[in-house]
Amino acid sequence: MRIAVTGSTGALGSQVVGLLAAGGLASSSPASSPPSSVGSGLELLALARRPDAVRAAVGPVAWDAGVVVPVRADYGDVASLSSALRGVDVLVFVSSDGDAARMMVHHQNVVRAAVAGGVGHVVYLSGVDADLGSPFCYAFTNGYTEGLLAASGCGFSFARASLFTEFFAAFLRPALASGVLRVPGGGGRVALVARADVGRCLAALALLPPSGRHHDLTGPAALTFDDVAGVLSAVAGRPVRYADIPADVQVEELARAGVDPWWAYAYSTMFASVRQGRWGAVSDEVLRLTGRVPVSVADAVRPAA
Repeated sequence: MRIAVTGSTGALGSQVVGLLAAGGLASSSPASSPPSSVGSGLELLALARRPDAVRAAVGPVAWDAGVVVPVRADYGDVASLSSALRGVDVLVFVSSDGDAARMMVHHQNVVRAAVAGGVGHVVYLSGVDADLGSPFCYAFTNGYTEGLLAASGCGFSFARASLFTEFFAAFLRPALASGVLRVPGGGGRVALVARADVGRCLAALALLPPSGRHHDLTGPAALTFDDVAGVLSAVAGRPVRYADIPADVQVEELARAGVDPWWAYAYSTMFASVRQGRWGAVSDEVLRLTGRVPVSVADAVRPAA
């Protein structure tokens, strides 16, 4: 069995490679029951723009398993993707990054290469808000890519992750220090999910047949920002309050802090989708796929405190 993982030098892609190489999935998962060992017939293609960096990224445990093969593949280079995906059975497609227009080109390149290579199952990392009508810039990208895959003829499973707790930490860490969580979240709720939980789900889905549907990967609870402030208070041992700031104030503050204009826009559109209630879904898919209860916000931010 040949499994390819894109973005394998990144935090998420390298985790997926490591899990699959070590066979470290929970075999007790009640619904999916993935094997506890992937067996000697596995070949893991770690796709990366710089394959020389794969060994350091995936770590010695994965590397010493002897099944990881670094392969050059660049989201912007169709020829490299087509060569890398030839003969691949399963592709774990970790999203590209950066501005949404470029991401859509990258994702179109990956889907074209997957079709040309005869990939039987694409596990695509999408988002809970994968709606072409959402104000969130990446919601459009995810919805567009899901549409490409659904029409591609490849088998697919869409791993729709909620907002990563680690991504949201850019706002949580300052709140722990200042005592004020300043975000334009309104009364929206978010079921923040730990990146490690998403990685385990991607690895689990790679060892299952294509589901032909989406899987919502969320944290254990949908919290308002007052709730999040309460969690931060408990973790920090002192009061943290939520200040619902206007969206334009956040953009101005991000600009003054030197944040790239694209990311200021991305944050702004993300919070617009949060205010519309697009991230409040809670599911049991993390538990179902991995046999593990998802990590809570408190447990995720406690080391930062």
